Amino acid sequence: QNGENFYGPEGAAQTIEAKALDYLMPDVERIGGVTGWMRAARIAEEAKIPVSLHLFPEFSSHLLAATPTAHWLEFTDWSVPLLENPVTVTDGHVYVSDAPGAGIAWNEDAVEKYSVAI
Repeated sequence: QNGENFYGPEGAAQTIEAKALDYLMPDVERIGGVTGWMRAARIAEEAKIPVSLHLFPEFSSHLLAATPTAHWLEFTDWSVPLLENPVTVTDGHVYVSDAPGAGIAWNEDAVEKYSVAI
């Protein structure tokens, strides 16, 4: 499994072409956002490579749901205190929000509580 350190879909293409991975694990923050993710997912689909995700399940789960070769979802609960409706795991599954956009609504009290002035 490789991909969490790819900066853009080109790294995915090169690594898949070199047959250097069996699973692609892009990080939405590094791969180039939604567009980069979808490009990398298309490259993986053409090579029949399963795709999982690296971090940010509250956002990345939406991308994984739209990925034809979707595999594992890496779940971290780091954002749970900051969200009004955090991602939850039920019977081993995560269900994406049907709210507009990525469905992320901040818990404003928690954001204020954990904010640090810089």
